[in-house]
Parts: sequence; C-alpha cells; structure tokens
Amino acid sequence: MNSILKNQLGTIRSLCERYRVKTLYVFGSVLTPNFAPHSDIDLLIDFLDQDPLRYTTNYFQFKFELEKLFNRKIDLLEERALKNPYFIENINQRKQLLYG
Repeated sequence: MNSILKNQLGTIRSLCERYRVKTLYVFGSVLTPNFAPHSDIDLLIDFLDQDPLRYTTNYFQFKFELEKLFNRKIDLLEERALKNPYFIENINQRKQLLYG
C-alpha cells in the first residue's frame, strides 16, 4: 500500500465511522509505481443503509474531507452503482481494503 494511504489510515477509519461507511477499498494508480503528485485517488465505497438525504450528505462530506486530507482529487465510486461486469472484475482483481 502506498505510504500516502498508510500514513492516514487512522484518520481514514475515523472518517469512515463518522460518515457511516460499511466498506472502503482503494484501487487504481495509487497502488502502482505510476502514482504521481498530480494523480487522483480511486476509492470504492459502500455505505451502511440509510435514508437518501443522509446518504447524499455523507457521500459529499466524506469526499470533501478526503480531498482536504490528501490535497488531491478523490474519485469516489459507489459500489452499488457499478453495472459494467468487466469494470467490476477489473476493480475486484486489484482493490485493497482500507476499512470494513
């Protein structure tokens, strides 16, 4: 795992608890030698079941907090929203669990 993530695991876990995250995975370039200062961080998230208003607030607040923490763009994909089986398989082969 990239040190940018390792160094912030405690904060990531606290944010996950605050925003009712069920699972959080990292995937993409942050797990490769190609990760660069301009790279974004790709995350796959699943929230605990909640009402739509609370879900929307938690999604955007969580994303905002992560972008502030890492000072870079965060691509936050909701696991339940993924439909393309090839994309899902690609993520599943490479993802690493951060929380859950």
